Amino acid sequence: MAEPDRTERGRKLPPGVVATVAVLVLAPVVALLWVGSYAREEPRLWGFPFFYWYQFLWVFIASACTWLAFVLVRNARRDRGGDR
Repeated sequence: MAEPDRTERGRKLPPGVVATVAVLVLAPVVALLWVGSYAREEPRLWGFPFFYWYQFLWVFIASACTWLAFVLVRNARRDRGGDR
């Protein structure tokens, strides 16, 4: 697969797409850095303290956010003629 030249990779994305991607990428980071919001034992899920299952849930949420951000950027570049 040929690598696109710099002019195609450097095309600007619509501001709405950039803002949405920024929120999607930053949401898991902020949620997991705000330890005070989940540093507790209750409620328990199948015997696991909230602290553990909350962080594990974010593994899947972060994956979904990253995938959605990728799809948004890819589609925005296609719409502008950036991908062949």
